Amino acid sequence: MQEGRPAPHDTPRISFGRQIAETLKQAWPVLVTSWASLAFGVMDTAMSGHAGAIDLQVMGLSIAIYLTVYIGLMGVIHALIPIIAQLFGAGRLAEAGRAWGQGVWLALGLSAVGCGVMLFPGLWLSLSGDLDPRVVDGVTWYMRALVLALPAALVFRTIYALGAAVSRPKPVMLVNLAVVLVKLLLNWIFIFGKFGLPAMGAAGAGLSTAVVSWLSLAAGLCIIFRSPFYRRLSPTLGRPRLRDQKELLRLGLPMGASYLVEICAFSIMALLAAREGTLVSGGHQIMANLAALCYMMPMSIGIAAAALTAQAVGAGHGQHARMAGLAGLALALSGAVLTILVLIIGKPWILQLYTSDPEVAVVAATLLQLIPLFHLCDALQCINSYLLRAYKVAVVPMLLQIVALLGFGLAGGWLLGYGPAAGALRPALEWFTPNAPVGIASMWLMASAGLALSAMLLNLWYWRVVRLHSAG
Repeated sequence: MQEGRPAPHDTPRISFGRQIAETLKQAWPVLVTSWASLAFGVMDTAMSGHAGAIDLQVMGLSIAIYLTVYIGLMGVIHALIPIIAQLFGAGRLAEAGRAWGQGVWLALGLSAVGCGVMLFPGLWLSLSGDLDPRVVDGVTWYMRALVLALPAALVFRTIYALGAAVSRPKPVMLVNLAVVLVKLLLNWIFIFGKFGLPAMGAAGAGLSTAVVSWLSLAAGLCIIFRSPFYRRLSPTLGRPRLRDQKELLRLGLPMGASYLVEICAFSIMALLAAREGTLVSGGHQIMANLAALCYMMPMSIGIAAAALTAQAVGAGHGQHARMAGLAGLALALSGAVLTILVLIIGKPWILQLYTSDPEVAVVAATLLQLIPLFHLCDALQCINSYLLRAYKVAVVPMLLQIVALLGFGLAGGWLLGYGPAAGALRPALEWFTPNAPVGIASMWLMASAGLALSAMLLNLWYWRVVRLHSAG
């Protein structure tokens, strides 16, 4: 073994409490990083909402399209986390550095695919029926600005993955916190037209995202190539190697598909909500943005727990890997309960932050009654999916999520919200979320049910994988 890493038989003794502490130590910088990244969308939504209802609808539709593309591709890149973490756990440091370089090549290739998709938003907007021409024009310009952002954002994600895999998430956190302030300033300038510039509305938010994405990448590369810690890994771009790209895609494609399945429901829901008008679309966007913000808690715990689990798997410490998984599950459940309490207590202030339009706020308030149930189910399915990825298990989880999230949650929501059985959930909705728009509320309720089913199936499969790994 290299760099003094323990041999497989030298399994370290660690208490459950210490494992919890170690997971929290790795998770909180990931959480802050995730919140900082998501702050882009929160700022865009909140500032566009104050610019007008049209700009809020533009933002809701644009973010739905962009996140579908970005998160699906990001999921492929996140295959680097278990790959690098297992190499790092086994002490194969130079191989970990080379794996990062192969990830950069993958990110550049995926950027070309994503930019091609984003240049044609009309195909996406066809799901929304007849839209105000101002909305269509706003979405088109916003997406053009984000095409400039995507390559930098995806390459920066490889730096994020490397930091998470080797338990060094703080530098990336500091970069994200710094660029949030730059993003806030640029949003103010571009959206509202300051210093002699024209007011660009939602399109200005897209332009500011492009600028800060390239600034983030420049800062991240400085960290990778100047940090003494990362120099131990000898990070190098090298040339694309077919074998390494195949390994990344073999794990990354089903991971990306899983991410895509999760975000696809949000995107299609946003496009369908537009059929019910600007107010419902705006209210749904607030709900979706808040749900995404809450998701960062279980996601950060999942990334930290998966990295620690994968490091233990790479080092041959099966019992340690199992304990890291248990710590992740316990923390995800505790974090979900804490988040729900904050949502319930802070609901009035949350609405004031997002919009100054009282009609949009009324619609959002009715939908937010469903967010505690939605978030609990979302948190549990999230942590289980990340723990499975730590063992490089991705195909079966993807299939389970397709069945639960798309087949049951999304298709069921469309059937009961907008399809032939529209309105069938009205009695249940009157109990869960009185006075909410029936169509989009049906989608949210069925999405929660789909997440609950996904969480149960993924948890059963996770424990099967753990047993098989222990037996092996």
